[in-house]
Amino acid sequence: MKKLSGKVAVVTGASKGIGASIARHLAAEGAAVVVNYASSKTGADKVVAEIESAGGKAVAVQGDVAKKADIERLFAETQAAFGTLDILVNNAGIYEGEALGQITEANFHRQFNLNVLGLILTTQEALKYFGPEGGSIVNTSSIVSTLSPAGTAVYNATKAAVDNLSRTFAKELGAKKIRINSVNPGPIETEGTHSAGMVEPFQAFAAVTPLGRIGQPDDIAPAVVFLASPDSRWITGETLYVTGGLR
Repeated sequence: MKKLSGKVAVVTGASKGIGASIARHLAAEGAAVVVNYASSKTGADKVVAEIESAGGKAVAVQGDVAKKADIERLFAETQAAFGTLDILVNNAGIYEGEALGQITEANFHRQFNLNVLGLILTTQEALKYFGPEGGSIVNTSSIVSTLSPAGTAVYNATKAAVDNLSRTFAKELGAKKIRINSVNPGPIETEGTHSAGMVEPFQAFAAVTPLGRIGQPDDIAPAVVFLASPDSRWITGETLYVTGGLR
């Protein structure tokens, strides 16, 4: 039997990149998956089609997780489609690079509203849908929460907040049998890094990564599946670095 058979998962920001890979891997292990997206309906529909063509179950649901009304609709549509909730992957996020002198109120609030407040609001709403058996929440963080590279101070701070929220909420929700952990990728090659022109700068990390390359989305998704599954039933409040050894 697949390790997630009969489970229902919501993955935010799942129309491309790491989120899309997570959705596909969860479905491959038997979960019915809600593929959330903010703007890329085409990408989300493609992920759903890939899951269904492999024999899995999935639906795409639009929603900006920085907006409470969208979050409420996301989970209402999840319930309508699949009836329950067992797994939440808080993957949606935004990256903006700026040195100290270029930080503005606008880019601060854009990043914190989605990366931090969005995670809080999504987790709050999800609590209404988990059953008495609890479940698993996995938050996508980043190596930058501790590596703290120059020129990305606000983004770094949002991911440090994600790590802290994971540890704090794990203590608050353990009695409800809900486990919460963070997965912290190193540099990952995605559609987003290509469009932002980041692949070449990221390649510099390959020289200092013990495994000798930058990561791919499919390097991250199996770690999320592990933390979502009963295999990690005694793990909560932890931060799992998936970085090829880069620290």
